[in-house]
Amino acid sequence: MSEKLSIAIITKNEEKNIERCLKSVQWADEIVVVDNGSTDRTPSICRQYTTKVILQPEWLGFGPLKQLAVNAATHNWILSIDSDEEVSEGLKSEIQTILQRPQFHGYRIKRQSFYLGQPIRFCGWQRDYPLRLFDRRFGNFSDSIVHEFVRLTGHVSKLEQPIFHYTYPSVRSHIERMNRYTDLGLNKLIAQQKSSSLIGAVARGMAKFIKMYFLQQGFRDGRIGFVLCYNSAFGVYLKYLKLWESQR
Repeated sequence: MSEKLSIAIITKNEEKNIERCLKSVQWADEIVVVDNGSTDRTPSICRQYTTKVILQPEWLGFGPLKQLAVNAATHNWILSIDSDEEVSEGLKSEIQTILQRPQFHGYRIKRQSFYLGQPIRFCGWQRDYPLRLFDRRFGNFSDSIVHEFVRLTGHVSKLEQPIFHYTYPSVRSHIERMNRYTDLGLNKLIAQQKSSSLIGAVARGMAKFIKMYFLQQGFRDGRIGFVLCYNSAFGVYLKYLKLWESQR
């Protein structure tokens, strides 16, 4: 007998993306959405696709919010997907086949990301295989505020059919999210009692650019690859610059 599947999604102000995401997982047995205080049409769009929309206005962190969605699910097998992502037809078929008789307790899924509308083949993103499909009896989300992940005690395999990730359609959207994420990263660094200097912030940013653009071959993604690597490096610099500022 095939295992049943619950989709777990967290979202906030994603009216431009959420319908594409929801349409791609309509084949699942259940969809659970946790909305973190949207002020746009996101909740009403979600209710067109599922009755299980949980309003959670308080910010708990990405890990706790995703775990809240998992806890509200009916079934043991979970597919966690972000609101700016889409399950490909190939991945849908692959998951349906796997759930007929799972051989592992969790599966890492290839994520094909787009930046400014262009698919990114390099920049380190080619090795992006987050653990998204799992049996919650063997693992659940970490309680990390940012950079959350699934802790799994069982055996894990890898799927090659992709999740499409429509990240940052514009430079503005990248800068806006970068400012929010660096604030979250700053709080984590402060909690870990980390320190930074102005020179250290610059050095970390430069190291990030060198790693993405040269070592991870971001130059092969052309002009868009350069913009991605430069902005990503600036994000690292900004996080440690904020840490330096907080210690003055």
